[in-house]
Amino acid sequence: MVRSFTYTIFLLLIMSTTVYGWQWHGFVDGRSGLRIQDDDSDANQRRSILNELRGQVDLSHSSDWAEWRLRSDFVVDEAAGEQNLDLEQGHGVIDLREVNLVFFPHDSVDVKLGRQILTWGTGDLLFINDMFPKDWQSFFIGRDEEYLKAPSDAVLVSFFPEWVNVDLVYIPKFNSDRYITGERISYWNPMLNRHAGRNDSLGVDERSSWFEEDEVSLRLYRDVSGYELALYGYDGFWKSPVGYDAVQAQQTFPRLRVFGGSIRGDLLSGLFNLEAGYYDSRDDRNGDDQLVPNSEYRLLAGYEQEVARNFSAAFQYYLEYMEDYSAYRQTQPVGSVKKDRARHVVTLRLTKQALSQNLQLSLFGYWSPSDRDGYLRPTLKYKASDALSLYLGANVFVGEENHTFFGQFEDNSNLYLGLRYSF
Repeated sequence: MVRSFTYTIFLLLIMSTTVYGWQWHGFVDGRSGLRIQDDDSDANQRRSILNELRGQVDLSHSSDWAEWRLRSDFVVDEAAGEQNLDLEQGHGVIDLREVNLVFFPHDSVDVKLGRQILTWGTGDLLFINDMFPKDWQSFFIGRDEEYLKAPSDAVLVSFFPEWVNVDLVYIPKFNSDRYITGERISYWNPMLNRHAGRNDSLGVDERSSWFEEDEVSLRLYRDVSGYELALYGYDGFWKSPVGYDAVQAQQTFPRLRVFGGSIRGDLLSGLFNLEAGYYDSRDDRNGDDQLVPNSEYRLLAGYEQEVARNFSAAFQYYLEYMEDYSAYRQTQPVGSVKKDRARHVVTLRLTKQALSQNLQLSLFGYWSPSDRDGYLRPTLKYKASDALSLYLGANVFVGEENHTFFGQFEDNSNLYLGLRYSF
């Protein structure tokens, strides 16, 4: 398999050099990760969490009226074993990151059509109004941070009138998160009342109807006196299967609308951001359906500053506040674990650069005082040359309870090592 992978990369590189007017570049990335301890939960996961060789080819071409781009990864991962090709979930030997066309029908209108990476909002690894798919499995096992953003099959239309900029995104078939399934990472399954892993089948209604189970996102933004202001809207579904259909015995993606806004700009010697959103859980507006998430308010405030030469610090506070909490409590079964009305999370990012900025040391940490759990992401990146980079990092989960967001992953804490050659 490794030989076939190498041969495929070689052919693509040769082919790309013969296409007149196209630009190309890419990388080959090898990574290996192991759990810090054996998984002692009922999930009984493997010790190896990541052992992959990944090659990426990025082709692009520009003309007076359009731009084309193809960016694809070719992957062999011993830790995953044999997988069927699934371009939506990123399984198999091909992870198609982008294939799209950008054209300009008017001086103030851009259209981007096809598979693309979409993102907006002001948070640093926290999201409120960014309802585009995330790859949580990649994030937790040691892949590069860029892989947290999963691709969308979408149409993006951008308008640039004088008074406000407008981004309108239409996704004709729902694109979910690449959510935790137990394949590599065990998680707490409340229906089983235990940790679930690779041997547990996760029955999910995937919402795969074209043009019926679709998504629409809208952003209005402009700069006012040096401050970036934005309003957001979303109509679609919860991005992970957080609902449950008791009749079909399947997890579901309940309907969801999100409305929000943000501001970002200079403050003192640093940069601040403030973002808020309302999550309208359309299948549980009264809050009395125990199998569907309650509507909630979300708030994010952050500040970052360079505190010394080549050393920066960033802090964030994040809040999830359940709307109909009394109705939620009344519908929960006797003896079940009940959520707090408010979930608080604080984050801290510390970044130090040294050796002429060829060495970067970073620590990103989450801590929830309400759930009493946390997640640490220490990383080291050393740029040995313009082409060669080395990576060392960890994903460390802590928590007092099995059912909290970070606490459920405690047996998945891991160390990883990576080497990337860029061309």
